[in-house]
Amino acid sequence: MTLDAPIQLHTDRLLIRDFTADDLDGMHAITGDPEVTKWLSFDTRTRESTADMLDGILSRQQDHPRSDYYFAITLETGGPDLIGFVRLGLGGVKAADLGYTIATAHQRQGYAAESATAMIDFAFDKLGLHRLTANIGPVNTASIRLIQSLGFSYEGTIRDHVFTNGAWRDSRSYSLLSHEWASAPRCEYCNRRIPPRTTGGRTPKFCSTAHRQAAYRARQRDE
Repeated sequence: MTLDAPIQLHTDRLLIRDFTADDLDGMHAITGDPEVTKWLSFDTRTRESTADMLDGILSRQQDHPRSDYYFAITLETGGPDLIGFVRLGLGGVKAADLGYTIATAHQRQGYAAESATAMIDFAFDKLGLHRLTANIGPVNTASIRLIQSLGFSYEGTIRDHVFTNGAWRDSRSYSLLSHEWASAPRCEYCNRRIPPRTTGGRTPKFCSTAHRQAAYRARQRDE
């Protein structure tokens, strides 16, 4: 599928968009931070190597069809500064690898889950993909918990999968299929999909506490 550029995805709090040449400083603030890159598949980057990385992303944005969708993450109401990035790397038959990272100052606020959810919707609904894979370092427990909360299933460990920070690193591989995501319940307030539960329990009616509260206030007004 060919989509018009520049691509923009909107969530409650985020604007997820194609990169521009003006994003170099914000990108290097992330790729140059060892507290971020210790979880990634590449070493901490210099400004020069980050510029090369950005040039490659901008070049691939012009490809038809694209080989990947590498997007900048910014706050919807907070200006153009990057708080992270997210990627779908296409490969195989209707398949892609999902990756994401959030700047240190913006972690633990739900932005990774929010951006990953938007990319899953984009992958299955807009690109028509069938399968997504996420490969995560075994010690990155926060990312493993996140991907499991989104309904991904563990498939196995890829030994010595990436060479980063001077050593080989295994990856735990997780996957999600389009029909699994399609069967997920939808939020009664915004109609967005709620990630399917991987454990038992009641099916949630809302995608967030904020939307549950907003629906409650709306019902009170209508009564």
